[in-house]
Amino acid sequence: MFSSIHLIADATLATESVAQAVTAEQLQNVGLTASNIWMLVSTMLVFIMALGFACVEAGFTQAKNTVNILFKNTVDLSVGIISYAWFGFNLMYPGEFNGIFGFAGWGLSLPEGYTSLGYAGGAYTYWTDFLFQAMFAATCATIVSGAVAERIKISAYFIFTFFLVGFIYPVLGSWHWGGGWLSEMGFYDFAGSTVVHSVGGWAALAGIIAIGARKGKYVNGKVIDKPGSSVPLAVIGVFLLWFGWFGFNGGSVLSADPESISLVLVTTTLAAAAGAIGGWLGGYIAFKRFDLGMVLNGILAGLVGITAGADQMSPNEAILIGIACGVVVVFSAIGMDKLKLDDCVGAVSVHLTCGIIGTLAIGVLGQKAGMSQFITQLTGVAAYGAVAFFSSLAIFYALKFTIGVRVSEEHENEGLDSHEHGIRGYTITFDN
Repeated sequence: MFSSIHLIADATLATESVAQAVTAEQLQNVGLTASNIWMLVSTMLVFIMALGFACVEAGFTQAKNTVNILFKNTVDLSVGIISYAWFGFNLMYPGEFNGIFGFAGWGLSLPEGYTSLGYAGGAYTYWTDFLFQAMFAATCATIVSGAVAERIKISAYFIFTFFLVGFIYPVLGSWHWGGGWLSEMGFYDFAGSTVVHSVGGWAALAGIIAIGARKGKYVNGKVIDKPGSSVPLAVIGVFLLWFGWFGFNGGSVLSADPESISLVLVTTTLAAAAGAIGGWLGGYIAFKRFDLGMVLNGILAGLVGITAGADQMSPNEAILIGIACGVVVVFSAIGMDKLKLDDCVGAVSVHLTCGIIGTLAIGVLGQKAGMSQFITQLTGVAAYGAVAFFSSLAIFYALKFTIGVRVSEEHENEGLDSHEHGIRGYTITFDN
């Protein structure tokens, strides 16, 4: 009788253990599904930023070059994704490596022994990981497009994009996000103020130096305004970018953790709003007018600035970062013109200047603030700047002395649309 009772008890305990095990696995699968869905939604939001960049750049540049801008923004996304799939992703996430350079092989394939629940702590799949990171890589490339617009050869631009997204960006990214030497040092960049935006900004600056200013931009010490084709299009582009940034920063939580995502989206929104106010104030101080262009770039400046520490900052700290970046971006753009560095859309001021500010802010504000952290952040900024700038400059000058990087003066004067694409961006006609 007692043996029967023990057998029944043992069987009951075994059944309960199996039930608990099944329930735990089911819960893991539910968590994976929820986090993976959020990551895919974030990926789609980051993807829409490509349209935002296209609109901003087309709106801020001259009508005669609209098709050229749209062509570059369409094709560089495609070139970037393909090159990142072929080798960029495996350069950025090589697994065990020396902390400076590693390569996990060509193309995309599931890691050996791969399981959905075993990859990335069961937060998302390998395929989702690639797609999300590919959108970031493409974002880095398009930063250069607007800065060197209206005078760069399209062939040179795409060759440079291939090297930037395929090699420069992923190798530098591996130093931090791939577990490299900066990660081991304690460098912190939540969603890419430096890893994405500053790298693109340094590349843009190198392109501006190598290619030179547009004809007639600087005459007898004066800055000659070259009005953009469409202010409404630029505004639409900025709001698309702000919308996409919810995925850019929110997806960088790398899970569906509700508290973390909520905080990140709040700090992102507050920094963008404060950036608009900073750009408004900075524009009024500098030009004595309500400058819409500076308000728009102020929004983007605030977004770039908060990206490094969106998960580390309080709401008030996010507002402070946003206002600071919004004001600074105005005077950075003025400084660029004083140095005769012709940036058509203010990309260097937005992505490089404010990317540095946001990265250094980690050591001054938020949960990680401290002198030691500030020095680490400064080390990271310097390392990324040196390699991104000089490697980009080398590629641009190699192109300059081989295939050339600049269109002819005739093409520049008459517009790239008619000469390189055979179609105009704006074809509205009126019948007599």
